[in-house]
Amino acid sequence: MTDVRQHAEDLHEQFSGHADVSVDEIEERLERLVDEFKVPMDEAKRSVRSHYVDETGVDRDELAGGSSDEVELGDIDQDEQWVDLTVKVTQLWEPRSDSIAQVGLVGDESGTKKFVSFETSELPELEEGAVYRLSNVVTDEYEGQYSVKLNRTTTIEELDEEIEVGDDDVTIEGALVDIQSGSGLIKRCPEEDCTRVLQNGRCAEHGEVEGTFDLRIKAVVDDGVDAHEVIFNEAATEDVADISLEEAKDMAMDALDTTVVADEIRDEVMGVYYRVTGPTFGRYVLADDVEELTERPDTESTLIRARSM
Repeated sequence: MTDVRQHAEDLHEQFSGHADVSVDEIEERLERLVDEFKVPMDEAKRSVRSHYVDETGVDRDELAGGSSDEVELGDIDQDEQWVDLTVKVTQLWEPRSDSIAQVGLVGDESGTKKFVSFETSELPELEEGAVYRLSNVVTDEYEGQYSVKLNRTTTIEELDEEIEVGDDDVTIEGALVDIQSGSGLIKRCPEEDCTRVLQNGRCAEHGEVEGTFDLRIKAVVDDGVDAHEVIFNEAATEDVADISLEEAKDMAMDALDTTVVADEIRDEVMGVYYRVTGPTFGRYVLADDVEELTERPDTESTLIRARSM
């Protein structure tokens, strides 16, 4: 069986009972996207799935997930994979959208991953510090970062046991030597299951949308031996660059140009020495904790101030 055929059968199983569509028809759509338009298979699957979601009007959370395998968080390396997990809730955050019921971190011995539970799923709330068996959750990937999404088909069982959560954070110390494209004031897709950065007002999955503003820095931090690619989220960017999201929006509006924000950030952070701690996702380190150093890290550095994001 070819890979395309297997993916077509997986999609057909998800839409079983919702759409009158054959495996052959799905396979033909996938082959056209992959062979004719050179679309990566993951993007082709998302496109075909979105087509049938729109055509049938079915809620994405109602799609069959197929059989779920029990995995550790560290083994997750595929997008839209249905899995079972036994995890501890290590941290809960305040949701930034009314559509999100809960968001935070879950962990097991292999490390931690972000989780999201949406209001429409109507699931019981998870408690920080508690251990759960989560059955039938779906994986998600964005810019090399994997997370898990709870959905209407997810079952939650609280367990009377303890889990030792593995530490998957790294710490690097060095000079910020480059600001990469895609830094500064950006817009993200507003769809509840998507945070992709818009390109020319378009989301790769949802097409032309009215995006929501966000701040980030995609930087290179050189520790003297290796160059590390680091992503600073909105909170970290506001802190190290001494600029708020609202100030950035006003600055861009006055100049009628969003690139002025990246220029302003570059002036603030280039050449500054930082100690950055956070998890690694793909080739990136996510800056959860940032400390600015007054001296080179190979000397006795003095901490100016510590920031916890």
